[in-house]
Order: sequence, then C-alpha cells, then structure tokens
Amino acid sequence: MLLMKNISKVFKTDLVETHALREFNLEVNEGEFVAVTGPSGSGKTTFLNIAGLLEGISAGEYHLDGVNIANLSDNESSKIRNEKIGFIFQGFNLIPDLNLAENVEVPLRYRGFSAKERARRVKDALEKVGLGARMKHLPSQLSGGQQQRVAIARALAGEPRFLLADEPTGNLDSIMARQVMELLEEINKSGTTIIMVTHDPELARRAQRNIQIVDGKVCDFTLYNGGQAEVAEQVAS
Repeated sequence: MLLMKNISKVFKTDLVETHALREFNLEVNEGEFVAVTGPSGSGKTTFLNIAGLLEGISAGEYHLDGVNIANLSDNESSKIRNEKIGFIFQGFNLIPDLNLAENVEVPLRYRGFSAKERARRVKDALEKVGLGARMKHLPSQLSGGQQQRVAIARALAGEPRFLLADEPTGNLDSIMARQVMELLEEINKSGTTIIMVTHDPELARRAQRNIQIVDGKVCDFTLYNGGQAEVAEQVAS
C-alpha cells in the first residue's frame, strides 16, 4: 500500500521557491490501477518521482508497504526502489546497441542476480509482453508499440509490486496505445499495483480510479466501473 499524508515538495533557487506539491494526500491500495491526470505543471511528474523514491519530500509522511520512507537512508531507499518498484516512461529508454534480452537484463545485473536467474526473468518478461520470439532483435527493428512492450518487460523482470508509468502511450498511435493499455490491464489483473500518469481521458477511464491533481493538490477523484464514471467526489478545494 502507498500512503501519502500532507506531502509538500518545494524546489528552491536563490530567487524563487516553487511549490510543486502542497498538502498532498493519497492512498493507493494493493492491486489497484490508478490513473493520475491534471494540467501541465500541476505536479503529476513530481508526485510520480516521489512515489518512485527518485525525489525526497520537503514535509509530510510517505509510507510504502508500511515503511516510512522519510526515515530511510539513500541506500535503503535505493534498495526498496530496486526491489519493489518498476518504471515505464514515455520515452522507451532502450539502449540501441543492445538486443531486447540484453536491454531487459541490464537492471537485473545491478541487483546481483545469477546468470541463470537473469535468463529466467528475461525470458518470462519478454514472453509476457508477446516478444519472446524476438529476444535477439535490436530496438531499431521494432515498432514504437513493440519498443514500449520491451520497456514494460524490463520493468516486469524485476517482479515489482508497484509499476509507475509516466505517459506510457504518449509516443504511440491510438491502436498501439490501446494494445499497451490492454497489456497494463493484464499485468494489473495478475496483482501488480499500477499508477499511471496520462493526459488521455479515454485511457484514464480504463483505470479503476482517476486522481486529478491541480496546483500540487489532489482536487478530486473518480471511480470507474467498466469505463463508466460511478462516483465523483471532491477531496480538496
């Protein structure tokens, strides 16, 4: 479970203070699929970076699986991030000179898995995204949708409990975007918690819940049932 209480994040320069998040409260339960929407500059990416332990907080509490992240050292935070969190970005971030299997394997090497365990995880992850037969292909030999599937496989190979996706369909056409979304839905059904930032209202409606962020605050949320809005509730003014 992810729990944020009264989170604030302030970026400071010599002349300016920018409040990216303020009085930010959110709870995401295990197994949920949550879409995060809001205008540009609202704080969505800052929230995702904090959730993924890529940035610290200025004030408040952040608990991940019952652990207070604010009390951890950098090394302890890195360990939790590597073991529990997977990332999918709008840019696929694949290494062009490495084949698909090698791209998926890179983060596993940093975690110290044996060669046998790395091979198992790479094979399983690429098969899950439908690319098991293309392990030796280079990224340049794939379509944009297939490259995003490789990026998803790379995240899945770490067997994360939480999958954080930042505009995962932003560089794809509508058909490929739907295919990637269907894949994320299948991953969620297997038990992985997914938090996805998106500008696309159609994709947001396919999540179980849509959190809207405005001016660094959660302003409301909508629950969805089969793509239909079921409940809309004001959380903060």
